[in-house]
Formats: sequence, structure tokens, C-alpha cells
Amino acid sequence: MVTNSCFLFPGQGAQYPGMGLDLLSPSPAAKEVFDTASAILGVDIIRLIGDSDGETLKKTDISQPAISAASLAAAAFLKERGISPGACAGFSLGEYPALACAGVIGLEDCFRLTKERGRAMQAAVDRILKDGPEAPPGMAAILGLPPEDLTARIGEWKKEGLPAGDLYTANINSPKQVVVSGTAAALEDATARFKDAGARRVIRLQVAGPFHSPLMKGAAEAFAPVLEETVFTDPGIPFFSNVTGGPVHTGKELKELALRQIVEGVKWTGEEAAIAALRPGAVLETGPGRVLQGLWHETGTGIPAYGAGTLEEILNCIKELS
Repeated sequence: MVTNSCFLFPGQGAQYPGMGLDLLSPSPAAKEVFDTASAILGVDIIRLIGDSDGETLKKTDISQPAISAASLAAAAFLKERGISPGACAGFSLGEYPALACAGVIGLEDCFRLTKERGRAMQAAVDRILKDGPEAPPGMAAILGLPPEDLTARIGEWKKEGLPAGDLYTANINSPKQVVVSGTAAALEDATARFKDAGARRVIRLQVAGPFHSPLMKGAAEAFAPVLEETVFTDPGIPFFSNVTGGPVHTGKELKELALRQIVEGVKWTGEEAAIAALRPGAVLETGPGRVLQGLWHETGTGIPAYGAGTLEEILNCIKELS
């Protein structure tokens, strides 16, 4: 049986109505996670996930705790069936359920933090909109351009004083997939420029704001006091950071990086390389969606990646890892 799997927790954009609810009936541990989330959030998270449409779940203050609940329910079900992580990492928001899974923060603190983080980030987006733009800021995935080339081009456009001055490299997902954050005007201007530069596709993401960029400075300032009062302990298993792209060994550093992560990019390719160096038996995308599996397959490591967010996927994992 594979016993050294790495759990990867997805970020915003992975949400969908009903996510994780198929785990409730077969898993008391998953039900307990949802009940804890409801108690901390002051809302019936099961009803919220079950009754909300995609547009509602896209709101940052809703999607962050909801994805965390679905992801940690999946982790609880896996552990209930004898599959525990040998390492943890999370993409953006996913770092918070990863922190809980690795024992750095408690389950209650995870939901409290994601609630307040989502609230602070949504408020920052609302302020940006209030200040004038008619269209919302956001993020876009650029496919087909190397990260170094893309970042250099953004720097050139900023020097020219173009609308792309409000554009930032946010997530380095793979050697040929980079996500940028920016205002609506900057994203619109950059779309044509990236295509002219050879990008295969430019895809607007289903998120509510320009995350992992300096445009979210107000969110970091609002979230800092909430984060400061939370206890972070040293991880009990290997843990990897979005900000550094490598392993982190202390709770103190993880707390500092959690704040920086709001305004800095996600070095996901660095994390994947560091995880692969551990030679885990498999990586499991523990939560909704399949994005992280796809990115992992692009690494070419030969280490298998499985979905572990639905009942069907988890039962398949149990079979494959046995």
C-alpha cells in the first residue's frame, strides 16, 4: 500500500455547487468537518454549498471557507479509510486546509482564517470597483509563453506607461502556463499583446479579484491582525510554501508567509519540484477540481496523481493505493 502520498489542496476557481456533499453519508469524519465549519462560520455550510449557484460560490468571502470545508472533508474521509498524507501543499487558498491537515493550525482556526481572509479580500476588490472601474479586476491564465518571457514583457509595458502597468505575474503554474492579475483595463490590453507575443490562449479565470498581486495590499493590512492572534505550530510533516516555492519547517515562518502570500505570487513549479524530490508514492488532489492533477502531469516525474475530492474519486484512490 502507498503510505507516503502528498496531499495537494486546490485554490479558488475549483468550487462548484454541491462539492464535497457526496461524502456526508458514508463518512462521519467528513460530516464532522462540515459541522465544525458551520459552527465557526455561523452559516449552514452544507446548505450554502448545496443551494448556491456558481456565481454565488465565486464570491471570495463564500468560496474560500466553502472550498476549505470540501477539501478538509475529503482529507478526513481519506484518513478515515487509512490514507494519511506524508506531505502537504496547497495552491493559494489551498494552503489553509493544507496547514490544518499538517497540524500547523487547528480545524476551527482554518475556518476562522479563511472566513476573515475571504472577507478582507472581497472588501479589497469592492474598494477597487468603488474607485472607478466599470468592469471588475481579476486574473487570466496565459498558455504558451515561458514565465521569464512573460514577466519581462510586462516589465517593458510598464516602462511604456501602458494600461498593463496594473498587471502582475501572479502564479507560475508550469513552464508554459502563467497566471496574471490586474485591473480590467490591464487584462483587456494585455490579452491582445500576449496573443501577438505567441500565447496559444488567454483565459479569464473564475475568481473575483486580482489575487496574489500588490492590488490586494488593503486585504493584507486588514487580515494581518486576525492572522497575528492565531497560533501556528511547526508542521508535523513536510510542508511547502507558495511564496518560497520550497519547504518550510517552522510555524513562525509559515505565519509570516501566509500574510505575504496575499500580495505575492504562487511559485507552484518550485513546489512541485521540491515535492517530487521527496519521491512520494502518489499525489492526491484533495478537494474539488482537477487543475492540480493536470499541472502535476506536466512535470513528467512519473509519480502518479489522483483526484480525491468526490466519493467516486476517493474510492478509486483507495483501490489504486492499496
